[in-house]
Amino acid sequence: MNELPSPDQNRTVNHNPAWTGGLILIVIGVVFLLANIGAISLGHNWWAWFILLGTVGAWSSAWNIYQHNGHRVTRAVTGPFIGGIFPLLVAAIFLFDLNWGMIWPVFLIVAGLAALFNSMSR
Repeated sequence: MNELPSPDQNRTVNHNPAWTGGLILIVIGVVFLLANIGAISLGHNWWAWFILLGTVGAWSSAWNIYQHNGHRVTRAVTGPFIGGIFPLLVAAIFLFDLNWGMIWPVFLIVAGLAALFNSMSR
């Protein structure tokens, strides 16, 4: 008897992160090219953009786990997602020339949110 495949059998999840790395390199190259020809200005903390790679990697991991878990938010998803917020905050502090002395409580808030999400997730 020929049975139709279930939707889960037809779904393919791309576990190969190589496309993400390639896309990141292309975007970085375009940004530096635009800066070199004077179309944009990167400012004096341009290197802080590289800190965002940690956020991209963590959120990519969270997304892959989310898809693999049947689109359910679990501790395995919230961990990398919340973890990606920390390098995002550090990069924002450098890119927008924010004062570390004023911003540091945000790290405590994010850590508290992580603890709350962790206790509520399955």
